[in-house]
Amino acid sequence: MDVATLAPDADQAQQHPPALGRPADPAGLVPDVRRIAILRANGLGDLVVSEPALAAVRAAYPDADITLLGQPHSEALLAGRPSPVDRVIAVPKFPGVRVGSGPDAPEEEMEAWCAARRAEGYDLAIQMHGGGGNSNRLLARLGARVTAGTAAPGAPRPDRWLPYTPYQHDTLRWNELAAAVGAPASRVDPRLTVTAADLAASRDVVAETAEPLVVVHPGATDARRCYPEDRLGAVAASLEGARVVVVGGPAEDDRVAAVAAGYAAVAGREPETVVGTLTLPGLVGLLSRARLMIGNDSGPRHVAGAVGTPTVAVFTYANLADVAPLTRVWHRVLVSWHGGCRVCGMRVLEGWCGHHESATHDVPVDDVREAAQDLWEQAALT
Repeated sequence: MDVATLAPDADQAQQHPPALGRPADPAGLVPDVRRIAILRANGLGDLVVSEPALAAVRAAYPDADITLLGQPHSEALLAGRPSPVDRVIAVPKFPGVRVGSGPDAPEEEMEAWCAARRAEGYDLAIQMHGGGGNSNRLLARLGARVTAGTAAPGAPRPDRWLPYTPYQHDTLRWNELAAAVGAPASRVDPRLTVTAADLAASRDVVAETAEPLVVVHPGATDARRCYPEDRLGAVAASLEGARVVVVGGPAEDDRVAAVAAGYAAVAGREPETVVGTLTLPGLVGLLSRARLMIGNDSGPRHVAGAVGTPTVAVFTYANLADVAPLTRVWHRVLVSWHGGCRVCGMRVLEGWCGHHESATHDVPVDDVREAAQDLWEQAALT
């Protein structure tokens, strides 16, 4: 990792290191803040779990202009809806701070992007991205008067910093960081406002009917997080009176088809399927219309929870610690405590085996079915 100092003046930073290398305790507001940048340039679910911290920063600095340095999907999610930020600017593929395939952005592109950010004159820049080995170097290049963020051992340290350690839930991690800039969070449940445009976009693809809706989403960024699709279909088919819609992105047609086959094997008929035709606002609207969402540890599951829809999802032991829902009244969590690839058995924290196969397959389908039926019946009473 790069351990270069984050201070504008390297010599000054060496003369005045943090006392005993201790992190900042929760602190007061940074004075005279007019412009804030928050670096959170990772996945859709990552953005959602940080919402309580983002909202806390907004509440503590109500008159500040807040820019989220995120990803194109961040802008697609937040555009046109109330949120804690005023705008989203996409981060180029900076080495170690990126989402997606393809080459890193050349240094000339990165410097031009950073120069444009420095011209904004940020008073406070907050890194809510990760351990800081790469993201804190990017944070330093924004030229903010005060920086804040997390730092793993060996990573550069912002002016106000907290230790980045494994197995801490992301919502709690970023709430702690918000407190370090004088913005204590008041909740741990992410929230996302549903707009009329969301609902309209969803109805363009999935018509409104009187039947209670179940949305099944079988995908995830990492294939190891995907529960066997035929089992998801069988679970959905066990819900009495449900209208089941299976959704997936453009590259998830095989997964959606496998869910549909599992559903048909139990129900004797095909469910509705939607592949690649829902916009992100349309997905938000559809999930908000559902009585229940069934799936994996994925961005759509986080979105479902944030719009108030009950969820049943299967997690590996690794993801349970950092991104699983923190409450259980309306969210059921099934856990693979082994979390090993069903081809070779390599566990998710042991490395990447390359098989792109489920590592949650050992969770009994009866357990998932029982959880779904229980929550389905509970939701029907509200």
